[in-house]
Amino acid sequence: MKYSFANDYSEGAHQSILNALCETNLVQTPGYGVDDFCERAKAAIRRAMKSETADIHFLVGGTQTNFTVISSLLRPHQCVISSDLGHINAHETGAVESTGHKIIAIPSVEGKITAEAIQAVLKEHAENPIAEHFPQPAMVYISQSTEMGTIYSKAEMHSIHKVCQDYGIPLFVDGARLGCGLTCRSSDITLPDMADLCDIFFIGGTKNGALFGEAVVFNDPKLGRDFRYMIKLRGGMLAKGRLLGLQFEQLFTDDLYFKLARHANEMAEYLAEGIAALGYKFDAAPVTNQIFPIFPKKLIAELEKDYSLTFISHVDDDHDCMRLCTSWASDKQKLAQFLDDLKKLS
Repeated sequence: MKYSFANDYSEGAHQSILNALCETNLVQTPGYGVDDFCERAKAAIRRAMKSETADIHFLVGGTQTNFTVISSLLRPHQCVISSDLGHINAHETGAVESTGHKIIAIPSVEGKITAEAIQAVLKEHAENPIAEHFPQPAMVYISQSTEMGTIYSKAEMHSIHKVCQDYGIPLFVDGARLGCGLTCRSSDITLPDMADLCDIFFIGGTKNGALFGEAVVFNDPKLGRDFRYMIKLRGGMLAKGRLLGLQFEQLFTDDLYFKLARHANEMAEYLAEGIAALGYKFDAAPVTNQIFPIFPKKLIAELEKDYSLTFISHVDDDHDCMRLCTSWASDKQKLAQFLDDLKKLS
């Protein structure tokens, strides 16, 4: 079987989660996320955030979380601003737009958009004398880390949030890979900082050691009012909601969430250093657990006999950009074997 670098959810779940699921299997709880497991998980996340007022909800997956949050906060005539590479724009089969809300995609640099670019969109609409003929931008969506594995600094996110506050709209941060974003070497943002740097974000479990699950955090509880109605309306209210709470309770015990993310980053750093040592370039500077090396097409064909990689883009007639993704469970010996094979084929 090929060793996969295709994503960071190829493996199942961390052993502590599997153990807890087995140990509590016959415990009876109420349904739909109003059980003790979910309550303890929320309390653990609030402690980690150092926020007593955060309103927290659990959903199953990232796409479901994105379109549920966005459609819950926008009025029918409103739209959301995103990077052109943003997950909602490029990887979710139009899920957000299927709810009736247009996405305004603006050009990005290595997956990131700037406060200035966002302000330009908002200013143009605000000054348009026939603005009512166009969707009204009423939310900004960014990812941390981004689809290119890069991260926003505290200053960059603060600037974006300031623009949102000036125009009276919320900033929503997709945190499918938030753990990797927070624990990478260049990060100057902590989980408690997220309470001040955005209005809504989610903590991704699916890509960081859980079987599935994302924790949505409304820093302003008023924004989360009636959100459970929206979860139900969008088909996201899991009857066995205790399965989500139990997993996040484990992830936020003894800093497991951050330890797993840090491991994924360290494995990517090891991989990137080995690839760079062989003379290969990257489409974006390696920062978190997603790296984007540029390889000759003939080399890729040989590597794909034993490894699963993800095609990103054509660079020229002879080279392609590929994505290699490490995970909370990446085996360093497997990575060393890949680098050895890469060296032999180079």
